[in-house]
Amino acid sequence: MTKKIAFVFPGQGSQQVGMLDSIAGDPLVQATLDEANDALGFDLASLIAKGPESELALTVNTQPALVVASTAMYRFYRAKGGRLPDIVAGHSLGEYSALVAAGALGFTEAVKLVRFRAEQMQAAVPVGLGGMAVILGLSDETVKGICADCSKDGLIVEAVNFNTPGQVVIAGDARAVEEARKKATELKARRALPLNVSGPFHSSLMAPAAKAMKERLTAVEFLAPKIPVLHNVDVKSHTTSEEIRTALSEQVESPVLWSATIVEMEAMGVQELYEVGPGTALSGMVKRITKNITAFALNDRSSLEEAALKNQEQ
Repeated sequence: MTKKIAFVFPGQGSQQVGMLDSIAGDPLVQATLDEANDALGFDLASLIAKGPESELALTVNTQPALVVASTAMYRFYRAKGGRLPDIVAGHSLGEYSALVAAGALGFTEAVKLVRFRAEQMQAAVPVGLGGMAVILGLSDETVKGICADCSKDGLIVEAVNFNTPGQVVIAGDARAVEEARKKATELKARRALPLNVSGPFHSSLMAPAAKAMKERLTAVEFLAPKIPVLHNVDVKSHTTSEEIRTALSEQVESPVLWSATIVEMEAMGVQELYEVGPGTALSGMVKRITKNITAFALNDRSSLEEAALKNQEQ
């Protein structure tokens, strides 16, 4: 019996200069890069290959660059004969790569959409006024309680990424995030580290960006996914344009329910999970969520070819 496999796609923070170097020169990869350059009207391919890193790290560049890198790797895997996954999902921004892989969203449209998304997220809160931090070693409920205590005087901080048991990301007004970080340390968090990001992503401070995305998405026609896509906001798969639009616009200002996503995949019978894109963040999280799914990172030529050979199209 064929094993049930899931593919997941990373979000912001996984980018790195040269992330497509091992498959550069492949005609399909080059075509993907050319398609992105045409869609955006500037040389994103050069930025991915050569940097500078500071430029690639800008939200407006990071978001399209990661969709491009993940899609190029996924297309490479498929071209080598790798079969379709049974389920897909993406962490935050990675949800767009998942929708492309599932055939629900065209690649060119996805690249344009995430560039717009990044611009709106950046504009929602001026740089320096918002922040994010990761809290390790405390329960979800404890972190939520800390956020409630530190949201006062018109400032907010919220739990926004439930990544694994004991790993929660918080976001909000910079001063409230800093206070929550200190309180987490007092409550014996293993770590409470500020994240090097330019805004309080997935918090309610992103409401203006969510509104702008809702309006922008009305112009996008989604197809019914060929593969179920588990969405961040509700850990459900949606099939209509309206449902997908709602999930994507709400995602901007809602928590990413990642741990619950992996638990749902386990309940659906997934035995192996493949992270497609740069880095190993998502595959690394799996072992802290469940012992019943084996995770692999597909982020270079050899790992992609090996996975394609292992999961040959029947």
